[in-house]
Formats: sequence, C-alpha cells, structure tokens
Amino acid sequence: MNLTENLIHKAETYGAHNYHPLPLVLRKGHAAEVVDVDGNRYLDFLSCYSALNFGHQHPVLVKALLDQLEKLAVCSRAFYAEEFGYFSEELAKFTGLEMVLAMNSGAEACETAIKIARKWGYEKKRVAHDQANIICFENNFHGRTVTIVSFSTDPEYRDGFGPFTPGFKIVPFNDPQAVENVIDKNTVGIFIEPIQAEAGILIPDRGYLKKLRNICDRNNILLMVDEIQTGLGRTGSDFCFQHDGIQPDLLILGKSLGGGLLPISAVVGNKSVMEVIRPGQHGSTFGGNPLACAVARAALKVLREEGLSQRALHLGKKVLERLTHVPSSIIREVRGQGLLIGIELKESAGGARKYCEALAKRGVLCKETHQHVIRVAPPLNIPEAALDQGITQIISVLSGT
Repeated sequence: MNLTENLIHKAETYGAHNYHPLPLVLRKGHAAEVVDVDGNRYLDFLSCYSALNFGHQHPVLVKALLDQLEKLAVCSRAFYAEEFGYFSEELAKFTGLEMVLAMNSGAEACETAIKIARKWGYEKKRVAHDQANIICFENNFHGRTVTIVSFSTDPEYRDGFGPFTPGFKIVPFNDPQAVENVIDKNTVGIFIEPIQAEAGILIPDRGYLKKLRNICDRNNILLMVDEIQTGLGRTGSDFCFQHDGIQPDLLILGKSLGGGLLPISAVVGNKSVMEVIRPGQHGSTFGGNPLACAVARAALKVLREEGLSQRALHLGKKVLERLTHVPSSIIREVRGQGLLIGIELKESAGGARKYCEALAKRGVLCKETHQHVIRVAPPLNIPEAALDQGITQIISVLSGT
C-alpha cells in the first residue's frame, strides 16, 4: 500500500463517510496549484467551492493571519476586539449596508439571516406570533442544518433528517409570478441565491433579482441574498446582485470572506433590520474572532487592489467563449457568469464524475455537481496561461482527444 492508498484508507476507516472525494491526497498549495503527497501537481479548478477566490496561501492573507496570530486570536464577544471594529466598518461600507453580524460558517450565517428576518417580521411588520413564513426556491442550497434542509427540495439532503422546521414556502426558481402567488400577510422574506451553484450553475434571467426587489418593496418583505458562493468577485462583480443594480435587505457572506485560510461568515444589513437582534438573543463563541477578522479585512483589500472582480469578468467571457464551441457530442449546455461555470453533460455521457477523474489524471481538479454537471471555478487570480492550459485539458477530455 503506497502513501496515497494508506492515507485514503485511514480517512475511510476513521472518518465519517459524508463526502465522496476524488482518489488523491493533497499536501500543499500555492496560488492556483496544489501538490499531492506523491509530488503530482494539479491546477485547482474547484477553489474549495469558491472559498479560494484568492488562491492558496495568498501572501498578503498569510501575513495578515500571522501578524494577528502573534497578537490575539480569540477573545469572545464578551469584550470588544480591535480587529472586529475595523472589520465591521470595512465590510459594511464595502457592501453599501450598515451593520454586520459575524459568524463562522455559511450555514450559520444563513440560520442567522432566518432568525433576523423572522424577528423583524414580528417586531417591525407586526406578523402574528410564530406565523412568519419565508419564500425559498426549488433546487436551493444554503447549507445542511436541520432548518436549512427543511426547505431543500433535494431528497439526498432531506431523507432521514426529519421532522423538519416549518415556516417556508418553496416556489420555482426564475419565476417572479410564482413568488407573488404565494405571498401572504405573514411573509417576511424572500431567500435566494442569485445563481444556484450547487444545483448545477443555474442562472436566472437578467433582471430577475430586480423583479424580486420590486415585489419585496411593494409587499414590505425582506430580500435575503445568499452570496456565500457568488460573492467577492466570483461572478465578475463584487457581488452578483450588482449585475441587476439592486441592493438586498440582508446579504449573507462566507467562504472566500476568510481568504481561504479561516472560516468566517457574516450577515450584513441596514440598521433598521439588524437592530431587532439584541444582547443575549444570538451569538457565537468564535463569531467575529480577531484572527478571522484580520484575514477578512485583508481579503477585501486584495479583492479591491488586485481588481479581481473585473478580472473574473474578463477571463470568464474568454472561458465561456471557448467552452461553448467545443466539438463534443456529450455536452448538453455550458452556462456561467464570471469564473463560475457549469458544463452540463447529456445523460448518455454516464455522469460527470468519470470526466472529473479523467481530468485529475491530466492535472486539473474539477468536481461534479448534481451528477451531470462539471463545475469550473478556478481562483480569480489564476495566471491566464494556467487557465488556458486547464481549459484546453477540459476540452480535450470532453471531445475525446
């Protein structure tokens, strides 16, 4: 048994089987490249599901982490921490909103947004006690807690985990009229991913978010936008909602907010909404810790100074142009925005995983989603030559050359 086989055996023996990884073991990474324990090099075209927008071990982010680590890592929110104040101000101003509630994981931030929306509904909209409902969408993915899978439509996420949390209405994605049809006096929010990444990179019509914004304004409802995967440059703008020229009431961030080094997430909103949460009503031991805040501040700086949102827009257009002209009989559709791209294969192709395994053998790491879609999402600062090299390998595998 070689080292790779030995480590996979240990992981499968002692680790719970809640993932199905490709059969390789990574040891280190730099920028858009990773190296496995056998010394094989790969281009990372998954970016840890968009947590690595800035690539592996970005030197500015690593320096921010090490500098803060020497001063103060954790102090809890029982006290004020220097970095938390700076982080909150900078993130609020960067998003165009006013207040930040920091957590750790994306799922925690989504749960937090649900709590805020419900409490706003009871205190500000005067919804009847325990009657608030939130509109969600088919094929959504906001995390894996019991409450979140309560409004999932994917049996794999739900089966065996009931009973489920009530208070959610589920409608088709990209259908504004379906939203209007289910609104009632107790509706407090519309909870949406601007692009459904886990569902296979499903992109709504341009102007869809603007229509939802108008619906919310007419009905006194909060627009809750989950940009955990689409935010911080991934789709060619700082935030995906900016493509439609709107502003959400609650913005949920995570993944790349931690610069690919530490978990940190946040719900950002205006004071009139965020003020419904008072001391003792919500919290987190590690939420807003100084170490993660320092890295997040550096991440926002890198995003701005390196122009990564504009770079993702520019490179994404080039990649889409190449992929939409691949001479392949197994491709059903290519769709994407910025550097978040999905290649949907025909069912006759036999599933996307075997093509991801073939790509790994050629030194390109992608991952299947929803069985038939290959996700292409490299770091936003990937060298253009490396991006071209990886796309060439994808084209070669899918065209059988």
